[in-house]
Amino acid sequence: MVAALVERLWTLRQRGAVRRGRLVMSAVLSALVGTTAFGVVAATPAAAQSFTFNQPPVRPKAPPTADTGQMLVQAVEVDYDYNNSRVSAVGKVQMFYGGTTVEADKVVYDQKTKRLQAEGNVRMTDADGKITYANQLDLSDDYRDGFVDSLRVDTANQTRIAASRAERTEGTYNVFQNGVYTACAPCRDNPKKPPLWQVKGARIIHDQNEKMLYFENAQLEFFGVPLAYLPYFSTPDPTVQRKTGFLMPIYLSSSAFGSGFEVPFYWALAPDYDFTVSPRYTTTQGVLMQGEFRQRLLDGAYQIRAYGIDQLDPDNKALVGTPGQREFRGAIDTKGQFALNDKWVWGWDGVLMSDKTFFIDYRLAQYKDTLGTFLSQSNEATSDIYLTGVGNRSYFDARAFYFQGFSGYDVQSQIPVVLPVIDYANVFNRPILGGEVSFKTNLTSLTRQNADFDPVTTTANLNGLCLAASADPLARMPASCLLRGIPGTYTRFSAEAQWRRSYTDSYGQIWTPFASLRVDAIDSSISNQPGVSDFIKTGDTQALRVMPTVGLEYRYPFINVQPWGTTTVEPIAQIIVRPNETYAGRLPNEDAQSMVFGADNLFDVNKFSGYDRIEGGGRANVGVQATTQFDKGGSVNVLFGQSYHLFGMNSYAVADLINTGLDSGLDKARSDYVARASYSPNSTFKFTTRARFDEATASVQRFEAEGSASFNRWSVSMIYGNYAAQPDLGLLDRREGILGTGSVKLASNWVLTGGARWDLEANKIDQYIVGAGYVDDCFVLGLNYVTAYSYSTNSLAPPTLSHSVMLQIGLRTIGTTAFSQSVSGATNGLIGQ
Repeated sequence: MVAALVERLWTLRQRGAVRRGRLVMSAVLSALVGTTAFGVVAATPAAAQSFTFNQPPVRPKAPPTADTGQMLVQAVEVDYDYNNSRVSAVGKVQMFYGGTTVEADKVVYDQKTKRLQAEGNVRMTDADGKITYANQLDLSDDYRDGFVDSLRVDTANQTRIAASRAERTEGTYNVFQNGVYTACAPCRDNPKKPPLWQVKGARIIHDQNEKMLYFENAQLEFFGVPLAYLPYFSTPDPTVQRKTGFLMPIYLSSSAFGSGFEVPFYWALAPDYDFTVSPRYTTTQGVLMQGEFRQRLLDGAYQIRAYGIDQLDPDNKALVGTPGQREFRGAIDTKGQFALNDKWVWGWDGVLMSDKTFFIDYRLAQYKDTLGTFLSQSNEATSDIYLTGVGNRSYFDARAFYFQGFSGYDVQSQIPVVLPVIDYANVFNRPILGGEVSFKTNLTSLTRQNADFDPVTTTANLNGLCLAASADPLARMPASCLLRGIPGTYTRFSAEAQWRRSYTDSYGQIWTPFASLRVDAIDSSISNQPGVSDFIKTGDTQALRVMPTVGLEYRYPFINVQPWGTTTVEPIAQIIVRPNETYAGRLPNEDAQSMVFGADNLFDVNKFSGYDRIEGGGRANVGVQATTQFDKGGSVNVLFGQSYHLFGMNSYAVADLINTGLDSGLDKARSDYVARASYSPNSTFKFTTRARFDEATASVQRFEAEGSASFNRWSVSMIYGNYAAQPDLGLLDRREGILGTGSVKLASNWVLTGGARWDLEANKIDQYIVGAGYVDDCFVLGLNYVTAYSYSTNSLAPPTLSHSVMLQIGLRTIGTTAFSQSVSGATNGLIGQ
């Protein structure tokens, strides 16, 4: 799959083709990276390595103590002073009251004043797991009010507050004098050593009703060294998951809207829903309003985001293309999912935009790298609604799609509206004639306004002969173009029943007869647009395609057992008998446009990737597989084989609208040879190669090799791909390259990562990423240098490389921010959480 992605990216290049409200320490984090004016994007051109905090150890929660309303005291000695109404407990004192435990060297209770004083090595643990340490503790008898000297508080989620003195009033407020707050664990070797970071305040006020921490005259220190000062700031206490307040401010800069500043505000309206408003103030385009509403219900959740701006300078040439040169621009996107029961869910994703470059110009949420790699980025918005059900032996899925393209390669009228796609599959829970019976169905219906042509020659590509805006529509001929999508409406219903049974004879031979019957009903209404009639019959067409299939698969495993392991050599032969494919090449092909022949699908009865094409004619697939399993671990697997067209029409040699099957290695009587070899000596290493060789010349048509290794401290992976030209598909040149990624743990908390793609045909490294990061339980620091392709809205313009540097800083429980600086003139930015 990864290698296929790499191949696709080389192909594209060749063708050109949970939130917490808080008042955050933005000034503090800015001070960490100096006063340089970083530019801003909400999404970098490619995703760099993102680091997250190591999870602190979970402190086991003590079982709840029954609240009897009485105080239990245990001590070595208890003294009663009846004259002064004082009771003293001395030596290893433990007190239990209302779920709270107090431990100390000595505890004195004054019955007159109803005050409780603990002295020496005081440790108080409340019902929530919060631990308070002190030299002296003075509380009322219900623990509500009092003060603590030389205090330290450890919370259940591994945060700590220390102070020279603390006071507690009204059972609500804790006021820490000369307080220190940190989410870092103390140094094991030297607990008195300053933590990695801490916030000091002349006073730290903890309002337990509001669950807020307020800092006065605060400063941020790293290893005890002050780096930033704030006279005042506040943050929810570490127990809070949702709270109304401001989120991380964001500074932005772009040639499309100038400089901008965002201050998101989050409303925790109710336990089940919230709202965030994020006005972005820009210097050249005015105010971009953004809002997001989220709600979780008993059976699911949904969210709605809206964007809108009345542009002050709609004629700004920096806006991407003419679609963005208008006064009002905006978008709405929403998604949700709900469970009907334990087997059925339904949901949706929806996007509606004023124009296709809106997300690009303002670097908004949809314009992100959904694959999480530095090789690609999302260039389309997908809207769909779906219903999915999963049974013990069955599956159902119904969806409707609407796609919106962002780049200049995308002409909206050429992108189909799919309404709907329905799949159902079921495997019978009882055998029939001794074998397994299954069936599956598919219904696909789509509509496209205009034909989608793709160039197949260099001349057609360079001169735009296959574009919708071509000056010469008559140039759209099969010799120059492929008809990637038909104009009009296309509906197909497919149903297939399958039977298969395996048995082993007395010689150890495995015989597997199988049979299937597939029926396709097709209805199409194709518009007679310029050039379309040269590829396919226009107008209304109805067709019924029936494909019965019978076959037999034979395997004869030979097993050899040695002291070092077991080797199995298994000849495999498969013979398939069926009629010719009816209407071959004369019907639309929307879902079977990919054809990659290799060892992985050598024994597939139908090697087409979708329903719109079906393999016909007699065929034999032959191969041999050898597997060695070593007793000390590890294995080797090798497969080599070939496919033979026996009689009838070879479906792979019949050109359709996009020439699927041509140049595939199956488009001749004797197919190309295919091979696969994999070796895993242990769980650390894995190596795999796949190849296809020309049947006549033995030249390499496809070759992929990938290897990976993972140790305690480092891991590395590498993929090499070499693909011959496929002129019938418009791939005129050989594609060859290497993709490598790796990471190494330099120390217990330091990680170095990197990746690069080397285009061997162009003899240059065209994409790469280098990153380093520090990660522990309370602090994250990451630095990445990334290159990636950016696509223009000009359909004839090739993609260009963009370069950016990304810095990520995170303080656990305080906030995380990322600064991205472009070094190639592209938009740049900052992201905060």
